[in-house]
Amino acid sequence: MTSGLVSIADEGGVRLVTFCRPEARNAFNKELYLATAAALDGAATDDAVRVVVLTGSGGSFSAGQDLKEMAAMVTGESAGPEPAKGFRSFMDAVSGFGKPLVAAVNGVGVGLGFTVLAHCDLVLMADDARLKVPFAELGVPAEAASSYLFPLRMGWQRAAEVLLTGKWVGAREAVEAGIALRACPPEDLLVEAMALAAQIAAHPPAAVQAIKALMLATQGPLVAAAREREDAAFAELLGSAANTAALDRFGETGRLT
Repeated sequence: MTSGLVSIADEGGVRLVTFCRPEARNAFNKELYLATAAALDGAATDDAVRVVVLTGSGGSFSAGQDLKEMAAMVTGESAGPEPAKGFRSFMDAVSGFGKPLVAAVNGVGVGLGFTVLAHCDLVLMADDARLKVPFAELGVPAEAASSYLFPLRMGWQRAAEVLLTGKWVGAREAVEAGIALRACPPEDLLVEAMALAAQIAAHPPAAVQAIKALMLATQGPLVAAAREREDAAFAELLGSAANTAALDRFGETGRLT
């Protein structure tokens, strides 16, 4: 089933949610934020769904925030706070998702396409997939609690290098850093991700969800606090001279190359 910018397919107790904005490399605009949040909220309340797998269409996982929309926010051309509302709705759905969340990272994951992985319970990446967080380049702070979760997942040194330099991280390095469980041949990625999800879905759901809740029990308040700090820093830096100049440098494509 495809609804707008998100495709939903069920296989047993596994729900596959696919970002469907391939012409923009699945960059998140407000519509995609809200569609994905709705898909996750729907899965959370559907007893037939035991595990959710996230992936992208058209050879990319996600190019992160739609930079055209961000530029419109800077210039005041966007209509109200909707882009920020979409991001918050998406993050609430992801960080509060009580069932196992698996990511199958095909192609590039930029910005949110990288930071969302720290909220997933299991991440598989195609051998040729690459990750990048260009926040410093764009003149904005870290997002999606990555200022807390990246050091937790990768250690301080690796996280500092990734966040401060904006370097590309390949699949093998992501595995070594603890961001991904393993790398797969691109043609096997989705098959392996769905098989892993099916293995989890075969177990009693109450026990699986209890285990996840226990694992997240101490992390939840710290993630929420990190998001609040990041939101405040973003509001301060968005529209600064450095941020505006950075958006101009990225040109008219609305996303990174």
